[in-house]
Amino acid sequence: MVDLAAAIGPRSERRGRCLPVNATWVLTIVLSALVFASFWVWEGQGLNLVFTCSVTAALGAFVLLISRRPLFAATVVASVIVLVNATAVAKLRTIGMTLHAYDIIFYLGSWSTISYLWTAAPRYVAGFVGGVALMLMLAIAAWRLDGVRVPRRRVMLGFSAAVLAVAVAGIAKPDRRQTQYYWSAMHVSSFYLSWAETLETLWRGQLIEAAEASSAPPFAIPAVCEPAQKPPHIVLVHQESIVQPSLFPDLKYDRGVDDFFRSGDGRLHKMRVETYGGASWLTEFSILSGLSTHAFGGMRPFVQSLLAGKVRDTLPEFLGRCGYRNVLFYPMLRNFVSNSRFYDAVGLREVYDMRAQGARSEVERDRFYYANALAEMERHVRSSDKPLFTFIQTMSAHWPYNYTYEPEMNVAGGGEGTDPEMHEYLRRLSIAKLDFDEFRSELRRRFPGEPILLVHYGDHHPMATMKYLGYSPDTQVEEVDLDWDSIGFITYYAVEALNFPQRPLPEHDVLDVPYLGAVILQQAGLPLSEPYKERLRLMEVCHGVYHGCSRRNEILGFHRRLIESNLIRQR
Repeated sequence: MVDLAAAIGPRSERRGRCLPVNATWVLTIVLSALVFASFWVWEGQGLNLVFTCSVTAALGAFVLLISRRPLFAATVVASVIVLVNATAVAKLRTIGMTLHAYDIIFYLGSWSTISYLWTAAPRYVAGFVGGVALMLMLAIAAWRLDGVRVPRRRVMLGFSAAVLAVAVAGIAKPDRRQTQYYWSAMHVSSFYLSWAETLETLWRGQLIEAAEASSAPPFAIPAVCEPAQKPPHIVLVHQESIVQPSLFPDLKYDRGVDDFFRSGDGRLHKMRVETYGGASWLTEFSILSGLSTHAFGGMRPFVQSLLAGKVRDTLPEFLGRCGYRNVLFYPMLRNFVSNSRFYDAVGLREVYDMRAQGARSEVERDRFYYANALAEMERHVRSSDKPLFTFIQTMSAHWPYNYTYEPEMNVAGGGEGTDPEMHEYLRRLSIAKLDFDEFRSELRRRFPGEPILLVHYGDHHPMATMKYLGYSPDTQVEEVDLDWDSIGFITYYAVEALNFPQRPLPEHDVLDVPYLGAVILQQAGLPLSEPYKERLRLMEVCHGVYHGCSRRNEILGFHRRLIESNLIRQR
């Protein structure tokens, strides 16, 4: 029989009821092998796998350096990995978002959040407490049974090698996919990666970037809003993956779709968003909150989840003070990517999700959502004098583009030589235009005496534009690395006043997405709160730019005033 103790060279202290040395090493190796085998199955490939294994090895070496007990170290690390996976799965099932290092700060930061957690998911909380208790019992048992003592000098060499591997793999690996936390089972690597942005946030002292201090007084928020005249109903349409093909001059397409992107003034108004090919919730967040997601650094993929209940004077909340009823028509289940709490917290409490709308799938034609919204608008106008804010999200232009959507429809796509996926995208754009034109006609027909502000916008580029941005067809969407001012972030917004005079729109060449909410309120003729007046001032000072504004101190000072006004909670 091979003497593992002699082969590896540790000293043994056979005291009490310790396991035999060889048995100790066999159990240590088995536990370690099971952990790394799980990584092979669940934690991706290439450098991501190397990174995950290296971090875990460094963690194990650190515990071994402190304890000198290999079985104890392997037991602690294996228990932590199991607990991380179980907690991540439980959180994903409960609120649609996997485990993040900031959860330690967020959930354990106050008794109120702990109380909420217990009320919302008592079974999972009890399971977590039981898991921690079991982990401690296993660790104590391993400590007592482990009679091996590894020289710290040797462990230090292994620890240094593991830390070096972490540094090399962390630098060499591709940037973390912004949707990785939502779509993949890579819970351990996701948790490891989240520590960097959590430490960045803790070092900054607050979730949002802000100036150290502000010389301006805190914003005053009125308890109510009193419009001078009856305000218009507001219809805001989130056009999924819609972008103007005119951005690409060499693209052959039916120029008739260009009218889709024009506002009531007959012009195309460009908008800069902050995500490419997916993560629509980032665009949603900026419109509803009036903030740039870039201001949250590495935490920006989680803004809706982290900022639920922490941001005030949002677009829906403002409209609620002005007497509006707020309604959302949402194509997914209401808790998709953990946004249900966010919607409720910002004032969108009436959510018609796919189940409530009777959707057969998550990619119904746009006319399906428009029909549901029109029916609800008619019910509202018949029974109430309150203005209505209707937020509609569409889906027909969503990826993938490797199949023909509504194949029975003969609509224009791309011209000869157009990339197949772009051709299919252009077909869907033609269908989206048909459905939107019908919707606008129905608004005019059904509500001839009602003033309606109709706004629609593109939330991000479709992945079909990757080739036209210089990327190969095999590129994954999360591998697209664009500068903040790239054409790949340019979409559009369109505003049209139905049954009332339209106000002039901003003259800026491109409007950054955080300003759109303020523009909507201005177009509706509502008396603006101080923060929204300041947004319009910043829009002019920064020439429509927000995150990349040349007068960055103005933006950071605005964020500090929001914090000091308790309109954004720091943590």
